[in-house]
Amino acid sequence: LDFGYHNIVIWHKFPRNYDPALHPFEVSREYTRALNATKLERVFAKPFLASLDGHRDGVNCMAKHTRNLSTLLSGSCDGEVKLWNLTKHECVRTLQAHEGFVRGMVVRYCGASFFTVGDDKTIKQWKMEAPGYGEEEEPLNTILGKTVFTGLDHHQKDAVFATCGQQVDIWDEQRSSPIRSFTWGVDSFSSVRFNPVETELLASCASDRSIVLYDMRESAPLKKVIMTMRSNTLCWNPMEAYYFTCSNEDYNLYTYDMRYLDRPVTVHMDHVSAVLDVDYSPTGKEFVSASFDKTIRIFPKDSGHSREVYHTKRMQHVICIKWSSDNKYILSGSDEMNIRLWKANAAEKLGVLAPRERQAANYNQKLKEKFQHHPQIRRIAHHRHLPKNIYHQTKELRVMKEARRRKYVNVRKHSKPGSVPVVSEKEKHVVTVVK
Repeated sequence: LDFGYHNIVIWHKFPRNYDPALHPFEVSREYTRALNATKLERVFAKPFLASLDGHRDGVNCMAKHTRNLSTLLSGSCDGEVKLWNLTKHECVRTLQAHEGFVRGMVVRYCGASFFTVGDDKTIKQWKMEAPGYGEEEEPLNTILGKTVFTGLDHHQKDAVFATCGQQVDIWDEQRSSPIRSFTWGVDSFSSVRFNPVETELLASCASDRSIVLYDMRESAPLKKVIMTMRSNTLCWNPMEAYYFTCSNEDYNLYTYDMRYLDRPVTVHMDHVSAVLDVDYSPTGKEFVSASFDKTIRIFPKDSGHSREVYHTKRMQHVICIKWSSDNKYILSGSDEMNIRLWKANAAEKLGVLAPRERQAANYNQKLKEKFQHHPQIRRIAHHRHLPKNIYHQTKELRVMKEARRRKYVNVRKHSKPGSVPVVSEKEKHVVTVVK
């Protein structure tokens, strides 16, 4: 009603009777809506957003800015470090940090500086701001080590960082020699990570197929688990202090509870070549893995199989992977010198959503969850188009696995009862736990 300059809106209340007897086709109507929502999700699944090119060699490592969502750091195999603005998709700064590979990089918890390690046996600390006009690009601090460093991570709250190489060293930022060194009869380590929740704990992957756990307050390592094949990297769950996931050479990922290392909590299978890197989402509910088979896979933390697989024709072996701190994007660095930006949820609409759009999206999501186990909906939701060679390799691996299982069943059948024990899939891959 319009009274001059006053607009008065009158809402009419519609009576609704929720008695199910009056709505006999409610489930079939919802099923049709869920089926359509699932089909549309596959239609709109366009995860690839942008490619950041500028490196002149393969991208070997990346680091997220701790305070700024739109800043990414990347280091390549020719010693070059680049800072990227992700909103503009452009490189804002380039510096020649090392001779040879940049092996690891990490941003300090305050976001004011970052550290890099390289093949030239040095640890360098750099300012996050670009030098002023006429100023030289100089590191704030340089530490010369005795051996090559292969990994690096910074403490969440203190001015302390850890490196790994021939041993795991804990460094104070103010000192040029490590305040503590851990060794456990191993040649070399490939990765070291601080626990983001229990900040005094850290873990490393060693070349003798073991994963070693440390406490900074102790003088010796806590314990280690030796697996059948070598782990490349690991990542702690940012929400659950005890859990970490490691990427392995045997095409699988393993999620462990650090209190019970004798068997993994979950074995995540789907890759058809060595898994090179892994990173958790900030919610701790999912993680993303990068593999030598030229694909990226997203796994729910408690699922044995991936919910999503990303690949492009041009992308080669994916070496490093990061999940952005706002839980919306995934960044991958690969052999052919590119960094790619992906959506974490392939069919998600980016940008501002109208209230009705958001309401419809939430409703469709609930419907898909309600009917997710119906054969037709499940088939559409789970289907992914894979490159030909990966499809055939998956098939071949499935045949080999089935053959091994069949042989094992036959051996048990024709052996003395109790002489051939049943070994579960989780226990197969762990050799021993040393304390």
